[in-house]
Amino acid sequence: MINFNGSLIDNPPITAKNRGLNYGDALFETIRVINNSIMFWEAHYFRLMSSMRMLRMEIPMSFSPEKLENQIKDTIKANDLTEKPVKVKLLVARKDGGLYLPKSREVDVVITVEAIENSFFVNNKDHYVVDLFKDHFILAGMLSTLKTTNKITQVLASIFAEENSFDNCILLNEKKSVVEFTNGNLFLVKGKKIKTPPLSDGCLKGIIRGELIKMLKKLDDYTLEETSISPFELQKADELFLTNSIIGIKSVHQYRKKTYNTKLANQLIGKLNAQARLVE
Repeated sequence: MINFNGSLIDNPPITAKNRGLNYGDALFETIRVINNSIMFWEAHYFRLMSSMRMLRMEIPMSFSPEKLENQIKDTIKANDLTEKPVKVKLLVARKDGGLYLPKSREVDVVITVEAIENSFFVNNKDHYVVDLFKDHFILAGMLSTLKTTNKITQVLASIFAEENSFDNCILLNEKKSVVEFTNGNLFLVKGKKIKTPPLSDGCLKGIIRGELIKMLKKLDDYTLEETSISPFELQKADELFLTNSIIGIKSVHQYRKKTYNTKLANQLIGKLNAQARLVE
């Protein structure tokens, strides 16, 4: 069962004129739910609202955090997943009609759910190998920070990774600065300094990225910088990891001939799980 505009149905009435399909005129949120509690729901909700405003979408009167939360939980219940860890995808697409200029700024909302394996965030222990994707670039700017359905660069980078036996790829912007991974934000550790690309470089405004930034600023042993990162710095780093709402934190073990430790990421996993429980 899925939730379409507040009603539980078997399949959404998606037409060939769907604007998300035709023009990428859509946004989505991927959300982790544990024991029927939505992790970091307030951050997800406000990111969705601000993104809709940036894209000039009309926000329905029914889009209160409480009503959307109830719709998510109703969808989970309808799929008998209340007792399991769940990945939720909340998709918002402008209603059918028009060409580049839409006929309406109203939206359709689709909520889908699926079970996931772990109840809380667990850092990977498998040997995780990445490389640069240099065929296409992420444009620096605020549109790139939104979680829209315009993800063809990420798709091509994922195919490149599969074809070359990598687990993931690092994306660059047109200025040749490191931006993010195909499916998450990037953090680099060198000594006691932690770096992550700034939003102005075009990285996704990730939920876990935001939580970690707040967490890292409170650490006495490390300093955090939101600053541009060159590919050269990847070779000099002690540690490299990615973050997203479903995985949490995933350590990178190898980039080309460079190998990394996982010390800080392993420490942060516990703190992130504790923070997630606090905001349930």
